[in-house]
Amino acid sequence: MRGFITSLCLALPVGGALAEEEAIPLGDADRGAEIYAQCSGCHMVGPDATSGIGPPLNGVFDRRAGAIEGFFYSKSLKRAAADGLVWDLEHLDAYIENPKALVSGTRMSFRGIDDPQDRSDLLAYLRLYSDNPQNIPEAAPTAQAVEVALPADILEIVGDAEYGEYLSSECKTCHQRDGSDQGIPSITLWPEEDFVVAMHAYKQKIRPHPVMQMMASRLSAEEIAALAAYFAKLE
Repeated sequence: MRGFITSLCLALPVGGALAEEEAIPLGDADRGAEIYAQCSGCHMVGPDATSGIGPPLNGVFDRRAGAIEGFFYSKSLKRAAADGLVWDLEHLDAYIENPKALVSGTRMSFRGIDDPQDRSDLLAYLRLYSDNPQNIPEAAPTAQAVEVALPADILEIVGDAEYGEYLSSECKTCHQRDGSDQGIPSITLWPEEDFVVAMHAYKQKIRPHPVMQMMASRLSAEEIAALAAYFAKLE
């Protein structure tokens, strides 16, 4: 991101409009690009950003909550959107600090960022993708896109969701079926390819969680595909 303006100004919304005379400094976008690594496993930004585990973050500033067509939002987020939640600076900052404090039933499995400067820098980086919709800057690949390269025959396996449900009981002792976060990330409604990539990353010991490495080592490629098919459609 070097070469982009690294200190941005953002006007706080007043009555639904930006008041330029009340602009405030937002942060260091270059440093925010590094902090964004915490988000990149679920959210995409940049020219090719699409929905994955989370919705894309292009144009997120001043966007109505729950507005990405086709993305499965939690019931709590939908209620907040119906109540008028808009992702202005104040609400984005609050959500990044503690997602569940703002939207108690959110599916976003993220503990939050306590440091105000870190949040300010991250928001400065994300602001680049709202201010320049016709000239969206390139972004680094997401974490899941680069963590393990799988042969096409593994990615092309069509999982049996019913078999995945049979296999899933052990998964659901830790990962909540309703998508809630009890200290362990949600895997409900994960895109199938993301699920398969993550499990094979554990299987190959690229992801460093010893329990998940053990669990993945017991599963065949067909069983992983079946679990992926099941959790991708679980509601």
